[in-house]
Amino acid sequence: MARTVFCVRHKQEMEGLDEPPFDTELGQKIYANVSRQAWGEWAEYQKMLLNEYRLQPWTREAQEFLVEQMQRYFFGEGVEMPKEYVPPAQ
Repeated sequence: MARTVFCVRHKQEMEGLDEPPFDTELGQKIYANVSRQAWGEWAEYQKMLLNEYRLQPWTREAQEFLVEQMQRYFFGEGVEMPKEYVPPAQ
């Protein structure tokens, strides 16, 4: 049986992650409060951030920026799309 959590993003009981995404306090908080679906949505949003801001994910600055955005995405006031963002044509 799948593990469930009350997802902070979707405000309902949903299937949780199989394991914490990071070996940190934030990773444990995400594991306890974020659904598998919301984590997948974050992964897509993170890709957009990497592309729009042309971030190099191996740099400390990019990693710190992404962690800050992740905390806002799940536990803070939310996030905004970059000003120059143009959604892909469907």
